[in-house]
Amino acid sequence: MVTVSHEAVTQFQALMDQVDEPLKITFQNIHRGYPTETLVRFLKARDGNFSKAHKMLMDCLHWRVQNEIDKILSKPIVPTELYRAVRDSQLIGMSGYSREGLPVFAVGVGLSTFDKASVHCYVQSHIQINEYRDRVILPSASAKHGRPITTCVKVLDMTGLKLSALSQIKLLTIISTVDDLNYPEKTNTYYIVNVPYIFSACWKVVKPLLQERTRKKIQVLQGSGRDELLKIMDFESLPHFCRREDSGSSRSSENKNCFSLDHPFHQQLYNYIKQQSLISEPIQPVKQGSFHVDLPEPAAEGTEIAKTIESELHKIENRNGLTQSLDDV
Repeated sequence: MVTVSHEAVTQFQALMDQVDEPLKITFQNIHRGYPTETLVRFLKARDGNFSKAHKMLMDCLHWRVQNEIDKILSKPIVPTELYRAVRDSQLIGMSGYSREGLPVFAVGVGLSTFDKASVHCYVQSHIQINEYRDRVILPSASAKHGRPITTCVKVLDMTGLKLSALSQIKLLTIISTVDDLNYPEKTNTYYIVNVPYIFSACWKVVKPLLQERTRKKIQVLQGSGRDELLKIMDFESLPHFCRREDSGSSRSSENKNCFSLDHPFHQQLYNYIKQQSLISEPIQPVKQGSFHVDLPEPAAEGTEIAKTIESELHKIENRNGLTQSLDDV
């Protein structure tokens, strides 16, 4: 576990007080009143190394300014049909809160197809959810509980994971790189549920490649994970795919599907973005399409993990092909 000294945080804060005004403004949008906790996150992401953490944060601030990330919550993906297509193929939503007050985000890894919009639409949508979480959801949770709440819990549903996931690795690597570089240490724990064989095979080879602090955050649960998750959240906050005792489905129509555009979370998010667009540009018509963000080059670790997953999926594919050939004999 990384230990961050008070001296390092004080030194870090002194440097941040000296940055130019545009960087100060975007830093305020990151920390939302909790600068110390934010600096600690960046220090943890660089194993307590002050100079590396400082460079990471400065790179993040420049990325935000150059790509106008502070304005991204006023850039709706329009028309609504396009946004609905994004929501139907990039399965993510917020199902509630843990008993400690942390937002619970659900991700349908296995059934996300990423085939109904451009890469830029998916990246924009992902960043908007990150920003809405950090600027609206977490500050609201902090105010409610009277203490800083700066992280969330994620439940990853592997239902439907297939070999076709090979085609999505590049996009998923881009999205994970955006998170690693600009939203570090925002997830307290990853719970992985509804695990098929294909995931188990890949997990065996990927787990050793992960940094220790990342490995410690990941818990692979049996079945839908319902019983284990009920230890940290109420039933009402369980993602819909965890509500069955044995197994779940990311596209289950039972209860409320938090991936759907019709779910309260996505309605609130989309309405918030549309309202912000009217405030920032009340006269100009909203441009259709996506808001382009510079796509990062994957870090060495991310590239190695992607290649390892790709290799393992090819091995499974070849084994399946061999089995099929033998069956045909």
